[in-house]
Amino acid sequence: MRSHKMTRGLEKAPHRSLLYALGLTREELKRPLIGVVNSANEIVPGHLHLDQIAQAVKAGVRMAGGTPIEFPTIGVCDGLAMNHEGMRFSLPSRELIADSIEIMATAHPFDGLVLIPNCDKVVPGMLMAMLRLDIPAILISGGPMLAGEYQGRPIDLISVFEGVGQVKTGQIDENELEELELKACPGCGSCSGMFTANSMNCLAEAIGLALPGNGTIPAISSNRIHLAKQAGMQIMKLLEKNITPRMIVTEKSVSNAVRVDMALGCSTNTVLHLPAIFAEAELEIDLDIFDSLSKTTPNLCRLSPAGQDHLEDLNRAGGILAVISELSKKDLINLDVLTVTGQTLGENLNQLKPKVFDYNVIRSIDKPYSPEGGIAILKGSLAPQGAVVKQSAVAPEMMQRTGTARVFESEEDAVAAILGGQIKKGDVVIIRNEGPKGGPGMREMLTPTSAIAGMGLDKDVALITDGRFSGGTRGAAIGHVSPEAAEGGPIAVVKDGDQIRIDIPARILDILVPEDELEARLKNLQKTEKSIRSRFLRRYSKLASSAAAGARFKE
Repeated sequence: MRSHKMTRGLEKAPHRSLLYALGLTREELKRPLIGVVNSANEIVPGHLHLDQIAQAVKAGVRMAGGTPIEFPTIGVCDGLAMNHEGMRFSLPSRELIADSIEIMATAHPFDGLVLIPNCDKVVPGMLMAMLRLDIPAILISGGPMLAGEYQGRPIDLISVFEGVGQVKTGQIDENELEELELKACPGCGSCSGMFTANSMNCLAEAIGLALPGNGTIPAISSNRIHLAKQAGMQIMKLLEKNITPRMIVTEKSVSNAVRVDMALGCSTNTVLHLPAIFAEAELEIDLDIFDSLSKTTPNLCRLSPAGQDHLEDLNRAGGILAVISELSKKDLINLDVLTVTGQTLGENLNQLKPKVFDYNVIRSIDKPYSPEGGIAILKGSLAPQGAVVKQSAVAPEMMQRTGTARVFESEEDAVAAILGGQIKKGDVVIIRNEGPKGGPGMREMLTPTSAIAGMGLDKDVALITDGRFSGGTRGAAIGHVSPEAAEGGPIAVVKDGDQIRIDIPARILDILVPEDELEARLKNLQKTEKSIRSRFLRRYSKLASSAAAGARFKE
């Protein structure tokens, strides 16, 4: 037992004395010590209720004969951090979360961990820590928020973001926007569409590091509490069998995760997080695997923002196991991989017998929304190392388009132009210097994409950036352009009036200037150092890798 490093032996008497000071008894110290990592706080709606989840987890640990000991970690709400300097800290917080868990679980050697995340960077940060530490561990999220309702239709946070653009164009008035504000987010949980948090919680199931139901059971359901207790009990079984995360996460698990990603139409941020997660298991993946598997994986779901369905609908239709079951009908899933149930994925399917209860929510494998997955990787003279687009949320009119570049050096400048009516049909908005290094922090830009959609321009205007987008973004929003401007990528030398060619089916993203002119522009590029006040962001800017490598810290 790892915990014996601080509980057993004559020389550990001082350690035991400190543990007794916590109120622990001799009997409790004889049991396995399970760290319960809780990211609860009172500012993130997805994390408001996580203390309740933690109590259920601890009850499960005690029922199974362990001693739970809780400790915290941070969590950022991307919605609240959006469109101001706070968003620069969101993606970097992923590294801090992973590091802080490693520190706590090494300084205090727990025998196993149950990790409780819910929102965007907390889920991948915790998954990274699980694989880095490689001790028995299981993830149990707080679950998704229910959708809101307005005038008989489902709404969510994206409805409010797009409502801002609708006010600007007179489609709704400010009173209606206020009604949307009040009704879009009806209670705790991760925002209700297939945005980044829910994408990652669903993929945690597909990877095998979370129990079935982790991604879709609503936050307010008693079934979420049941699942938390099961997670607490299951960690003791993992400890007994010495099943660790790296035994679960293999190359086959990588393939399963990407397949499910494509079938669900997950957030483009998964293309940042999955490489960072799998790197902790010494499994290097690049953008090519996303594109190659996307081409052979049908898109089975169209949840918000791609459609009107939400996570509660996916749960009612059968959840992630039902999606996996459909994919397995075409042998697209590796069923022999181990999961935190202690059984293989195939055994989970046989035992639980999942099925689709609503083929309007989860399409049949024979009648998918699209023969290709939700995400596409584009390359070309504008993005030599690649760029990412959620093609399942792109209007058919924008799948192939040549438009005129309108260049902005920051998100704020672009938003002012969009809301000020300066962007016209046929424009391609270019936002640069927002990448991992150049931002720094690779801000998520839901405000400009929502403004474009809300103003009714999503079928006529594309947005391209070396930054990133929310999972709630819809339209021809192409992000993660690599190399980024700060690293001298071609996006740094785009000029107003340049023609930009987008061909999503052909996976092409080009700047239509002669090759010799592009080379001359790049040769004459004058790099400017951005003044960064934050010491943390200065460190991140120096250490962060390209978005094409997951924007993780370089070795």
